[in-house]
Amino acid sequence: MREIALHLLDIAENSVTAGASRVEMLVEEDLVADQLTLVVQDNGKGMDEQLLRRVTDPFVTSRTTRKVGLGLPLLKAAAEACRGRFQLSSTPGQGTRLEVEFQRSHIDRMPLGDLAGTWLTLVVGFPQIHWLFHYRARVQAGQADEDFTFDNEPIKQELGEIPLTEPSILAFIRELLQEGVGRVQQAITQSEAQARLNRSI
Repeated sequence: MREIALHLLDIAENSVTAGASRVEMLVEEDLVADQLTLVVQDNGKGMDEQLLRRVTDPFVTSRTTRKVGLGLPLLKAAAEACRGRFQLSSTPGQGTRLEVEFQRSHIDRMPLGDLAGTWLTLVVGFPQIHWLFHYRARVQAGQADEDFTFDNEPIKQELGEIPLTEPSILAFIRELLQEGVGRVQQAITQSEAQARLNRSI
């Protein structure tokens, strides 16, 4: 997987497979500390200590559709290659929490990818799950973070029996995600452009 968004998709699908009814996901770009942080937390069945120790082995997987599970081992290797860290914690019967950090400016750090498209895929593909997405950017010390949060639960409650795949609803969710993610990314782009300008003066 060459994009972070695809790793997030894989992790979220693991959460669904683990019986989670709620999955919360944070993507934070900290330009001040030069860090990119990912956090995924679910309320699935969790893992015992033995499986938790082995889960980053590429030959260990709980899936029945393939013999080799490469998602977490590849993500761990990618983070550590970019002066980052990988931390996985889990409690049986309560859920799992994954935290991954990259040095944001590292030359080998994979691109973020289509965050809005990935989240849309999860919301529509697994409508029974309570999805909570956060995308945050810290662009300057002493300045408020640029932040976007998406929660599908209020939308489902408002719609009642109307499916999320109804064309107008799908278009609404797509636009909401694209605008929110785009707003945070625009703040990042503007801050980086200003920093380059300041260096050239």
